[in-house]
Amino acid sequence: MKRRDLLAAGGAAVLGACARKTAVRPTWDRSAVSVLKAANYDVDLVDILKRGVAACGLDVRGKRVLLKPNLVEFSRETVINTNPKFIAAVAEVMASQGAAAVTIGEGPGHRRDTLGLAEEAGYFDAIPDLERRFTDLNRDDVAALDQFGTIGKMWFPQTVLAADVIISLPKMKTHHWAGVTLSMKNYFGLVPGELYGWPKNVLHQHGIGNSIVALAKKFGPKSFAIVDGIVGMEGNGPIQGTPKAAGVVVMGRDLVAVDATCCRVMGIAADRMQHLRMAEDLGWWEADRIEQRGEKLETVKTRFGLMPMWKGLGEG
Repeated sequence: MKRRDLLAAGGAAVLGACARKTAVRPTWDRSAVSVLKAANYDVDLVDILKRGVAACGLDVRGKRVLLKPNLVEFSRETVINTNPKFIAAVAEVMASQGAAAVTIGEGPGHRRDTLGLAEEAGYFDAIPDLERRFTDLNRDDVAALDQFGTIGKMWFPQTVLAADVIISLPKMKTHHWAGVTLSMKNYFGLVPGELYGWPKNVLHQHGIGNSIVALAKKFGPKSFAIVDGIVGMEGNGPIQGTPKAAGVVVMGRDLVAVDATCCRVMGIAADRMQHLRMAEDLGWWEADRIEQRGEKLETVKTRFGLMPMWKGLGEG
């Protein structure tokens, strides 16, 4: 079904609470999370990414891979988006690993001129053949998921639904509403703006934590996260914060485990993060179920500054 046939119904689907409360958390298998150092964007990112992907056992041979960067806004005064060199390196690695197709998709929550934003952010200069490979998820044709979370039918871009593997490529950032924005929060960009508004109003109306968990629950099983923590953002993220060099790449199959590990790198207590606490039926974040690979956390920990309202998230 074409998106133009659905615009009138855009506000009809709503996102309800999706976190299941349990008295006792079940036991999950251990999740591999790879943490690797990268001093800047001019190092051999392809080699670093290949080592991390191998450590986490990602196999994309013959699969359709969608790269989902964090492309939000552009300012010369700070760093907001997933670095274009980082995306280009991930695309090269996926192709070298035998992916049938490697495409890129994003649906920014603030800007409606997605390709114009991509050009400002340097994506056309750094990512080969971007225009052919890129889909504006805000304006893509859509199809229905009959059951999404607890709300029933909701519409998503066909590009997202057709992908065999979605690679979440967030920038490591603090966030003025969610505390942090990492691989799970990055999936707000999978929701089509033409149906659900800017800045994805339906997701905010029904609770950011609920929305983060619902999206991770639906798309997490076919996801892999690679977090750009080479230069992140602290303070008033996700747009107005200050650049923070952390010199790290964090990756893994388990979005919850990856985000919890990123919190620990950032000096943030993962057990105080609302959406991680809510993700009980996706797998709790506890460190003893995360199989740490690559660098030891104490060698990469870089405390990120937090807005006053989030000071309680900092580790002691």
